[in-house]
Amino acid sequence: MAVCSSSTCCDGNFDEKEKNVSTTSFLESCIPLPLPQETLDDIVPKGKDFAVLHGAGMRHKAKYDPDTLYFAPFLLLPSAFPRREFDRVVKLQPLINVLMHKIAHDHEFLKSALEKTIQVDDFTARLWDIYTKVREEGVTQWISLGMFRCDYFYSVTSQVAQQVEVNTVAASFAGLATRITILHRYVIGELRKPELLHHLPENDALAGLCGAMISAWEVYSSPKAVILFVVEDVTYNICDQRFHEYEIRRQRPDILVIRRNLTQISEQGRLTADKKLFIDGDEIAVVYFRAGYEPGQYHSEAEWDARLTIERSCAIKSPSIHYHLAGTKKVQQEIARPGVLKRFLTESEAEQVGQLFTGLYTLDRSAEGDKAVQMAMENPDHFVLKPQREGGGNNIYGSEIKEVLERLKDSQEREAYILMDRIRPPVQQNYLIRPHLPVTLAEVVSELGIFGAVLGSGKDIQFTNYSGHMLRTKLSSVNEALLHVHFYPTSTGWYKNCDLEVMAG
Repeated sequence: MAVCSSSTCCDGNFDEKEKNVSTTSFLESCIPLPLPQETLDDIVPKGKDFAVLHGAGMRHKAKYDPDTLYFAPFLLLPSAFPRREFDRVVKLQPLINVLMHKIAHDHEFLKSALEKTIQVDDFTARLWDIYTKVREEGVTQWISLGMFRCDYFYSVTSQVAQQVEVNTVAASFAGLATRITILHRYVIGELRKPELLHHLPENDALAGLCGAMISAWEVYSSPKAVILFVVEDVTYNICDQRFHEYEIRRQRPDILVIRRNLTQISEQGRLTADKKLFIDGDEIAVVYFRAGYEPGQYHSEAEWDARLTIERSCAIKSPSIHYHLAGTKKVQQEIARPGVLKRFLTESEAEQVGQLFTGLYTLDRSAEGDKAVQMAMENPDHFVLKPQREGGGNNIYGSEIKEVLERLKDSQEREAYILMDRIRPPVQQNYLIRPHLPVTLAEVVSELGIFGAVLGSGKDIQFTNYSGHMLRTKLSSVNEALLHVHFYPTSTGWYKNCDLEVMAG
């Protein structure tokens, strides 16, 4: 790994000689593996108990029971991630918040970026219709709350963290991430390695995001108004969501949180003449979407009407419809074009943010799009094919890319997708702990998520900050880090100092 030799390195200015140094594709654990069996027999039950008793839990998707909670799959030990790159993306998060805020408020840019996508992607088109209606009617609430999560892989090839995507809607796991951080501190202590604890960074993701919602509630300025969580019909990731409610109550005992799905909002919600939103008699100050990001959550026109009602209201939304659109894959591909970032940022800022991007390519029906199609079909293992969807499990990899593009290459439907270079993260070993399954020492890869919050209008930003982090880990043999008990364990980042060489495996 390249050595971080000066403070400018962590500002994103990398010496080309450093970037060309060969690196390993394997990260060694800070605790020698495998652990002795007697150690595993002792520490694994302790870890499971700690997870359950500290709320690191989920409901089982295949065996759903509202009265039963399983511990969320986790890795026994913290995962490694280079400290230099962690520090760099943390430092850049407030700037990325500003970037997404400015994109969301640039109507001409959104229109230009999405004009072809909305012709072929029905879901994005429905979101765009709501956005257009609200603009034509006149925006009631100009202030929006953005609670984003930027996801990164550390790239073996470039030796820097590269951005996978920016999530602008339902950016989840801040609650579980803080629980797993505490769990890993406990495990390291039980393994009698207290000297390693300083490598684990503090993680205030839950407090940070809940504090942002409280700030938005205060801006709304109605003491009896409540915060609305828009949730799924059935919530499996219940602990993560509930911890947000409990943290709001801890910080501000006078603020009430209510939970409703889109169907319930369509039945119970109403707007007053001055566009205040009421649900069952409660005035809504802030709306936090934990659902509404994928088509299956809109069962009928009633759910779409509920979304439009919320957008028409003077409640502060997280996200507002324009933030939601700013997070689409197509917009992220468009801002990676040369020079586009300078529309929103200074030259220096654009250079720093631009260094986070990997290759992103349009699949529009043009010479440029044809070239990208051909490139992907010739080397499908080098790319990821992405539709305009959130929530995991939607991307296309390997030989399936060739099959899909063979079918769509002469169709306008290909414009519903973008193409991204596949980022190759380093592999490391860790123990995978799952309910009712044997403990497995597996080869895994990790994706870093950085939370950020921004509050403001098109004319003014009241605050932008880094709010916390998470590290999600999947088996190295699995393409998607699916939100599923067997494929998506959460782990705390074990941030190695950037002056430590990683051992070759």
